[in-house]
Amino acid sequence: MSTVLRVVALSVALAGGASAARAQYPQRHDGFWIGFGLGYGSAGVTCDSCRSVSRQGGVTGFLKLGGAPSRNLLIGAAINGWAHSDGSATERMANVTASLYVYPRRRSGFFVTGGLGFSNYHINSTPSWDGTGWGFTAGAGYDLRFWRDVSLTPVVNYFWGGVGDINQAGAGAVFTGWKQNVLDVGLGVTFH
Repeated sequence: MSTVLRVVALSVALAGGASAARAQYPQRHDGFWIGFGLGYGSAGVTCDSCRSVSRQGGVTGFLKLGGAPSRNLLIGAAINGWAHSDGSATERMANVTASLYVYPRRRSGFFVTGGLGFSNYHINSTPSWDGTGWGFTAGAGYDLRFWRDVSLTPVVNYFWGGVGDINQAGAGAVFTGWKQNVLDVGLGVTFH
């Protein structure tokens, strides 16, 4: 939980420094854009034969890019990922989606986002476990302009996956009805 507090504290500190720059560099949403960032997230899973397990914390990351057909709407693709390692194996969850980013007010950096696509689960143990199904993302964030075409972007994201079967290498389906979700808080950089 202390990692979440660090990300929030860093976001607040950077927001204070960016407020002066905001007047100098007004919000613009046009042309190509790309962003990436890191954070902390809590992941949960369910399946047909799983017993109830508590949520697990891990590192999150995102990459997003696309174009701006209007000043209030960005269209693009996003990859949201989560990872946790216990020393013997690394567990990963990821969503790849076609996404929309809506800025309700043209001169504000606040946005909401949502997307549909694919979700993946993977453990790199021996043998490995893997599964892919459909998924969606939802979130919100704020572009804090600190340079003409660059913003610090604190975000809150939720991504969900209906993966279905988790297959063990060489053994077939180990779990059925697999569903996963991640709630994360992060900080990124966006180039407009």
